[in-house]
Amino acid sequence: MNENILEMKNITKRYPGVLALDNVSFSLNKGEVHALVGENGAGKSTLVKILSGAVQKTEGEILINGKKASLSNPIAAKELGINQIYQELNLAFNMSVMENIFLGNMPKKSYFVDFDTMYEESKKVLDELNINIDPRTKIEDLGVGDQQMIEIAKSIYAEPDILIMDEPTAALSKTEIDRLFSVILSLKEKGKSIIYISHRLEELWQIGDRATVLREGKKIFTKSLSDLTENSITTAMVGREIEEKYPSFSINPGEKILSVKNLSSADKLKNISFDLHKGEILGIAGLVGAGRTELMRAVFGADTIDEGEIYIKGENIKINNPYQAIDNGIGLIPEDRKSHGLVLDLSIKKNITLPILKKLSKYGFINHKEDFDIAENYRDKMSIKTPNIDFIARQLSGGNQQKVVIAKWLSANVDIILFDEPTRGIDVGAKIEVYELMIELLKEGVGIIMTSSELPEILEMSSRILVLHRGEITGEFEKEEIKDICQEDILSCAMGSDRNEK
Repeated sequence: MNENILEMKNITKRYPGVLALDNVSFSLNKGEVHALVGENGAGKSTLVKILSGAVQKTEGEILINGKKASLSNPIAAKELGINQIYQELNLAFNMSVMENIFLGNMPKKSYFVDFDTMYEESKKVLDELNINIDPRTKIEDLGVGDQQMIEIAKSIYAEPDILIMDEPTAALSKTEIDRLFSVILSLKEKGKSIIYISHRLEELWQIGDRATVLREGKKIFTKSLSDLTENSITTAMVGREIEEKYPSFSINPGEKILSVKNLSSADKLKNISFDLHKGEILGIAGLVGAGRTELMRAVFGADTIDEGEIYIKGENIKINNPYQAIDNGIGLIPEDRKSHGLVLDLSIKKNITLPILKKLSKYGFINHKEDFDIAENYRDKMSIKTPNIDFIARQLSGGNQQKVVIAKWLSANVDIILFDEPTRGIDVGAKIEVYELMIELLKEGVGIIMTSSELPEILEMSSRILVLHRGEITGEFEKEEIKDICQEDILSCAMGSDRNEK
C-alpha cells in the first residue's frame, strides 16, 4: 500500500477577476513522481506555488504526513521538507554557483564564511549531476541550460522530502535531461517524492507513476500513467482531440530579404553565411552551446559582431544595437522571454506597443486611443487569455506571455522575425497556435529564422535547415531534402560531423 505524504484538499484560489483554481484536490505518495499537466493557464503553477508557500490559497486545506500544514511562506514550506525548482530561474546572478547552492545557509568557520567547505560540498553535488562547472563561476557567466542545472543542484542539495519540478527540462539538452532523469530515479529509490510539471509529455513515462490533468483551473482526472497515452492526456488537457501536432503548409519563398556573410563573433561564431527569403522559415539546429542563440543575438545587434556583413534587401546595413535592427525591420523573440522579451511589471498593452511608442507619440504625448486599439486588436488576434489588456504581464501563463512577445513585433510591422525557441515551456495547444501564426506571417511575406532544440519541430516547420556545431555551420539541408532526412542526420552534424565531408 502506498504511503501518502501529501494531500491537498479542495484547493481554491481567486484573484481579482480570475478563478485560478476551482476546488482542486491532489495527493502525493512517498517515493512517487506525480506528473501535473495542463495547458498554460490551467492552474499548475498556482497549485504548486500554494504548496511551496509562495502563494496563499483562498479555500481548502493541506495535509503533510497526515497533519494539517500552514504554508504561510516559502520558509515555512522548506521547514516541512518542501522545495521547488521554479520555471523562472530563482538564482542570484551576480553570485557564484557555490554561493547560490548555499544561499541562506552558508557554512561558517568562526565568524567567517567557510568558502573551502562551500567549494567542496558544491563540487560533490555538481559531480553527482555530472555538471562540469567550477563552483566559483558566477551565474551570470553561464548559459540558460547550465543555469537551469544549477537551480536543480541547489534544490537537490537541500534534500527535501517533496521536490516540485516546474518545467525542469525546458532549457536542457538531451544529455542533461538524461542526467536529470537518472537523479530523479535515484531520489525515488531514496523515498523522495516529486511533483513534475512538463509540457514535454513524452518524458512522463520515463520517470512518472501517476498524472493529474488540470484544465481551466479544474481537475479533470488523476490516473496511473500505465493507463494513459500521450494522446489521452492531450485530449484531457485541451478538451478536444488534436489530430496533428504540426499544421501542414506549403512554402512559396519570395525575394531575398536578408543575407549574412562571413559573420564571426569572438569565439562564439565562425564565418557564418546564409540567406533568408520572404515567406520562408530558416531552421537553425544544434546542441546547447552550438551558437544558435548567439547567432540570433548577433543579427539583432544584441551581441557584438567582430567580422562579417549583413545585407537587408540588398543593402549593406550596420547593426550595432537592437534599435538599428528594429529600424531595419528585424524583431527578436528571445529564448528567455521573461528576462529579455517582456517588461514583466508592465501591462500587456504597454508591452505590445513598446516598440512603436515613437509612432504613437506626437509632441511627447502618446495617443492613448490608438495605443489601446492596437493592443486590443492583437489581444484578439493572438487569443491572449486575460481579463483585460491592463493586466500585468508577470501574471500571465508562459504561453500567453509568449503570445504577447510575438504581438509586440507584429505591432512593429517587422519584415524579419527571429524566433529563438518559440515554443519552449508552452503547452501543445499553444504550440499549435504559434505554428499557425508563423504560417500566417509567411503568407504576409515575413521571413522567419527559427532555432529549436526540438528536432521534430525543426524538421516539420522549416523550409531550409542550418546545423551549427561550436559556432560553425556543419550542415545545410535544402527544402527538397528535408522530407528525406531524419533526426539522426541533424544530430550527426550537430555533433561535429561536417555533412560536406561525408
